Amino acid sequence: MKRIINQKIAHVTLLVDDYDEAIEFYRDKLNFRLIEDNKLSETKRWVLIAPPGTSEFCLLLAKAANETQKAQVGNQSGGRVFLFLFTDDFERDYENLIQQKIKIIRPPQHESYGKVTVFADLYGNLWDLIEPGND
Repeated sequence: MKRIINQKIAHVTLLVDDYDEAIEFYRDKLNFRLIEDNKLSETKRWVLIAPPGTSEFCLLLAKAANETQKAQVGNQSGGRVFLFLFTDDFERDYENLIQQKIKIIRPPQHESYGKVTVFADLYGNLWDLIEPGND
């Protein structure tokens, strides 16, 4: 009999240029929660952020430490949408993006899976904001 395995992805690393700048963007512009911010060394911190709500998933903000990592800041997925943020109120969250002057890459559209827009974070990583539904 096969043993049941219980796994989940807890964190994904997001390379950033500056911890405080990234915290400010995600907390103050996207309304994410700062879950943890611990100093590990003179140059390294353990910073976890999460969207508002009940998600167990967190982004681990990691300051790029060398030239290879610095070259990937803002382009962690080769120009494709990197992260998908689900919402229960598309209009509320889209209006927040506009008010916060966050760059909209693709205007809102109705797709088979719901309403979606593509936006860029402060470094240029692409995100989908999605309100799931059968539109």
